[in-house]
Amino acid sequence: MIKKKLFILAGIALLSFTTPALAANMVMEMGVAEQVDEQAPTISVEGNTVSVQNASGMNLEVVSLTGRAVASYKIEGPAQRIELNLPKGCYILKVGKVVRKVTVR
Repeated sequence: MIKKKLFILAGIALLSFTTPALAANMVMEMGVAEQVDEQAPTISVEGNTVSVQNASGMNLEVVSLTGRAVASYKIEGPAQRIELNLPKGCYILKVGKVVRKVTVR
């Protein structure tokens, strides 16, 4: 009976030492994933103006929250500013795999 309790305590102690190491590996993997996505398109919004970087040749899609396609713009260069002439409301902007929810006021 005592051997069984010692075995259980040893197992718990072993797990407590390996868990921080596993967490450290997860942080490293997340850091690498962020570095790979440095070339991903970026979307930023100021008022009714959308700035898109690193998306040359792609399309900016604007979708309402109900899923209706509202507008589409061709991105011609590495950095482009687009004036959104949309009614007030919330919209989803998509360039490639990058998606942002924005509010037009």
